[in-house]
Amino acid sequence: MPVAQKAVVAAPSPREFIVRHLAMFAAAALFVFVLSLTYGLDLSPGFF
Repeated sequence: MPVAQKAVVAAPSPREFIVRHLAMFAAAALFVFVLSLTYGLDLSPGFF
């Protein structure tokens, strides 16, 4: 494929952009919350 031919990507609508970023922020917050729940928990192989 020649370099001059580039894929045309449609720009997302502002609503889709905001929803996607809110979803990523919520996923990050959930991940941090789960990490905080496991703080101090012994997850060494001997625990299982």
